Amino acid sequence: MRVLTVVFAVIFVLKEAEAWGYKNGILHNSIWLEQAAGVYHRESRKGRYQLTYKEAKAVCKYEGGTLATYDQLETARRIGFHVCAAGWFDKGRVGYPIVKAGANCGFGKIGIIDYGYRLNKSERWDVYCYNPEAKECGGVHTDQEKVLDSPGYPEDYQDEQICHWHIRVRYGQRIRLHFLDFDIEEDTACLSDYLEIYDSYDDISGFVGRFCGDELPEDFISTGNVMTLKFLSDSSVTGGGFRLQYIAVNSSQLFDNHTDAFF
Repeated sequence: MRVLTVVFAVIFVLKEAEAWGYKNGILHNSIWLEQAAGVYHRESRKGRYQLTYKEAKAVCKYEGGTLATYDQLETARRIGFHVCAAGWFDKGRVGYPIVKAGANCGFGKIGIIDYGYRLNKSERWDVYCYNPEAKECGGVHTDQEKVLDSPGYPEDYQDEQICHWHIRVRYGQRIRLHFLDFDIEEDTACLSDYLEIYDSYDDISGFVGRFCGDELPEDFISTGNVMTLKFLSDSSVTGGGFRLQYIAVNSSQLFDNHTDAFF
């Protein structure tokens, strides 16, 4: 029985590998590897690069996790985890994972951009945490279609939340985003609570827009096979949150005569 189980597991892995394939040394496969990685990025509620080493550990511990190790961060990177922001990880080390080389991120390199072990633990960076059970707020998503909710939905979201959802579908596909419900604290410039959409691997480039209030944002279709969503709430006043759906669409279908079937 154990032999049969192993055989079926191997067949499953091979099918997944064939479906997603390798590119630039990275296996782009389905959710089971993404969940196994369990690595996620956090920044301070005050903004980017505001956490000392002690504070970084506290952020991970607060969410039930620990600082990610180098190996855990590299495992996540190999299955598509890409964040252009330096952060603390285990043993006082700082760096960030790069999947796709860019002129403005990673010095044109691919891999863990490693700043090494920092002697000054009062330096301020973001943080990379590890908790394979933490899935409510953000995460990496590779399903062909999925519904994503703000933390606690349909109940009001809590104060002081920062969540990143990284969506990646197969090469040659694009991502259609469709909002089903939307209620985020409104102010003139959406400075308090907001949801941002990025047409890219991270929240550095490809900015699409920042949204708050109770009007449903319009549908959006990515230019490639990746998209990032960032949700932030401040320390006062919340709202009902949001529910949205994304679906992978073959690029060729967007130029077909029946394109409007996807809208």
